[in-house]
Amino acid sequence: MTSTFHRIRQARIERETSETTIKLVLDLDGTGQSNANTGVLFLDHMISAMSKHGGFDIDVTARGDAEMDSHHTVEDVGIVLGQALKQALGDRAGIARYGHAYAPLDEALARVVIDCSGRPYLEFVAAMPEPAIGVTFASSLVEEFWRALAVNAGLTVHIDLIRSRNAHHAAEAIFKAGALALSDATRLTRRPDYIPSTKGVLA
Repeated sequence: MTSTFHRIRQARIERETSETTIKLVLDLDGTGQSNANTGVLFLDHMISAMSKHGGFDIDVTARGDAEMDSHHTVEDVGIVLGQALKQALGDRAGIARYGHAYAPLDEALARVVIDCSGRPYLEFVAAMPEPAIGVTFASSLVEEFWRALAVNAGLTVHIDLIRSRNAHHAAEAIFKAGALALSDATRLTRRPDYIPSTKGVLA
């Protein structure tokens, strides 16, 4: 019988709608390598940060209506990444299940707590200090991304922006803390057949 600790925790997802076409490959046990080409430069930056600080390999391309409004692309990439996480985790046997992290960026400080519970929920307490990051990226899209990821991965996620005066710093602190918390929650720390739930299932 193959040990959970040696299984390949990877996923490949393709999603096509009338608004976007997305292809994503995820390796939970990677080396922090990323290739993000979504047409939304700030999203590419955040995915690269997630990959590097979470230790995941993420390769994602997206095509769609980002030139009109990046909302669909950001949300749909969150959906696909969430689906990939769910697929790569499988039955979630052997994982730590819980993870939490703080991340600062200059004046900004964010906290993210994650439970790989199988129950999709996002609590987002993060009043962004500015309505936009740069010219085209609405600050509200940070919440949209994390909600899409949490719902599609089956995660309970609590995000708190403790302080910030700059929206770019706020978003980056959230993504970095999220990556660190996700890395902790998904790491293999228990015996291969151990499901960390009194119900005996994480779904």
